[in-house]
Amino acid sequence: MTEEIVKSALSKVMYPGFTKDIVTFGFVKDINIDATAVSFTVDITSSAPEVAQQIKEEATEALKSVGATTVNCHIQAPKMPKESSSHGKNIAPQVKNFLMVSSGKGGVGKSTTSVNIAIALAAQGLKVGLLDADIYGPNVPRMMGVADIKPEVNGNKVLPIKAYGIEMMSMGSLMEEGQSLIWRGAMIMKAIEQFLRDILWSELDCLVIDMPPGTGDAQLTLAQSVPVTAGLTVTTPQSVSLDDSRRSLDMFKKLNIPIAGIVENMSGFIAPDTGVEYDIFGKGTSAPMAKEFNTEIIAEIPIEPAVRTGGDEGKPVTFFAPTSESAKRFATAAASIWATIEEINANGGVDNQSVQPTTPPGVSACSTGGSSSSSTQGGECGCS
Repeated sequence: MTEEIVKSALSKVMYPGFTKDIVTFGFVKDINIDATAVSFTVDITSSAPEVAQQIKEEATEALKSVGATTVNCHIQAPKMPKESSSHGKNIAPQVKNFLMVSSGKGGVGKSTTSVNIAIALAAQGLKVGLLDADIYGPNVPRMMGVADIKPEVNGNKVLPIKAYGIEMMSMGSLMEEGQSLIWRGAMIMKAIEQFLRDILWSELDCLVIDMPPGTGDAQLTLAQSVPVTAGLTVTTPQSVSLDDSRRSLDMFKKLNIPIAGIVENMSGFIAPDTGVEYDIFGKGTSAPMAKEFNTEIIAEIPIEPAVRTGGDEGKPVTFFAPTSESAKRFATAAASIWATIEEINANGGVDNQSVQPTTPPGVSACSTGGSSSSSTQGGECGCS
């Protein structure tokens, strides 16, 4: 029995829910061989006991099939995720935590960030959903490689589409390709509510929500419908983007949403031939803005060809190129976000009672200049 034989046998053990094996993922460690006795550690990302049990059983069977007489498989798993301690209105109570991904303007890579953060969170062993709430520009189905798949209907509910270990739903999965939506604010608000209430989301640890650009009806409706655990702002290094991103961060403050950080996208360019990184658009320019809002830049995602091709071909970089620089930075950002969410819950969670509307159903407080139950500030909505 050799280490090569052991790894070859274990390469046939697929990680539950994925099409990659535990060796390719790099989960197999500390292999010790004594004649035909084999011991090793599998450092998995899931806290679910059924995942550990399945890997242990399949690994033992695979090794015994190549001659091992004794197999000692030690599973090293993360702790079970903590329950959300949030309060207030929640029309999707099966979801423990909500992450709002926002930007002040379009074209900054918000959907790319949402997709890769969701997959990176799932790689940590969390049960993750991804809601593409960008009603007018639903790009997530293409980025997830499910552009041609229509969701199944169960009674009067819709089943989310599953890909890369996460659940996903998007307006782009419900409408014909190329069809335009010419909707007023009230219809957008209703669509957001239905995405939360009428989709059969599982018991999720986190639902990542890719919001439309700006700070309007969609953002306010989401904050009033569920207690948003944390908000993430995506920007690019240019001043014109930072100006709008500042508004996105200000929105989080007014809606009482804790800020999980800033992702600075297109931050540097990594030349594919040399691997050298060039700051063609600038880099780290979000730092003063982060300090202003008492947060930090949790990732500087470079312009890297693998990110673009991955988005176009439905092969997210965090899944198909996990060793790339961008994937590593997305993984670091996801770990930071989850640590923030756990800290928020440990400190009592969030509460959306203060942003509940006092205007009639279907009417936006921000659009009418109405106030919430907390206060009214001039012609603004009273959401602060």
